[in-house]
Amino acid sequence: MVDELKVFTGNAHPALAQGICEYLGIPLGKAEVTEFPNENIFVKLLESVRERDVFVVQPICSPVNKSMMELLIMLDAIKRASAGRITAVVPYYGYGRTDKKDQPRVPITARLIADLLTVAGANRLLTVDLHAGQIQGFFQIPVDELTALHLFTRHFKEKKLDNLVVVATDIGISKRARDLADRLNTPLAIVEKRRIGNTSKAVTLNVIGDVKGMRALTLDDEIDTGGSLVGAVNAVLEQGAREVYSCCTHPILSGNAPEKIQSSPVKEVVVTDTVPVPANKKVKKITVLSMAPLLGEAIHRIHTGLSMGAMFE
Repeated sequence: MVDELKVFTGNAHPALAQGICEYLGIPLGKAEVTEFPNENIFVKLLESVRERDVFVVQPICSPVNKSMMELLIMLDAIKRASAGRITAVVPYYGYGRTDKKDQPRVPITARLIADLLTVAGANRLLTVDLHAGQIQGFFQIPVDELTALHLFTRHFKEKKLDNLVVVATDIGISKRARDLADRLNTPLAIVEKRRIGNTSKAVTLNVIGDVKGMRALTLDDEIDTGGSLVGAVNAVLEQGAREVYSCCTHPILSGNAPEKIQSSPVKEVVVTDTVPVPANKKVKKITVLSMAPLLGEAIHRIHTGLSMGAMFE
């Protein structure tokens, strides 16, 4: 019998877990998640979870492999403590970009992560804006995928920007960009780009659609090094856009990405807190929107058996 709701977190993003618990009006579950001198991770739950409905909040973000192992070990500890049901709340699904064999002799790591989470004890997954929709099909357990489009729509409607066009930063995200364009009642354009080898570098090639004289809003699921974002911003400006705003769900912001953004012509980059954005990366042009209320409501609905789809109707 699935009973009382409990939320735990590892060390990847405790602030988000705390925000979710504040929304739900419950205390954050007590647990020790520590690392021995030999780099082995140890987890101990400090309260009973027997027959409880347990949610573990842990994005697979930097340091990625440590966050991943913390999550797996927490799931195992909770399973062995006889929890009634365990939901892995993974706002950012690390390794999601390795979702297919696009060249010989390479792994499908996104599928491997799905298998690991399931074997570790997860009975279901709650995540946000997966890099590719087919990752849902890698799981043998239920997957609930939320989207940040609702937050972006509200933010940019409040700005009341006229003559706006939504721009997908590559063809892969064009469907999500179309959804945002429909919500904002704007046209759609697409930046065509080609990635170079197995690096994070991409060459921007072409803009499909009319952006001349318009305000452009670029959309992507993730900002890693910032190269694709800056390339897309420059591409639409070269095609005659008046100014450019950007939005992105997962602000990975590797290396000097914040400096690239701050020195680029983009007016504002709106992101969410699916991964932590430390103070040294919060440059003036970056606006962070909280996912805690959306994730909190989703957890409430999973726990009580209410419709997830009704959240957005």
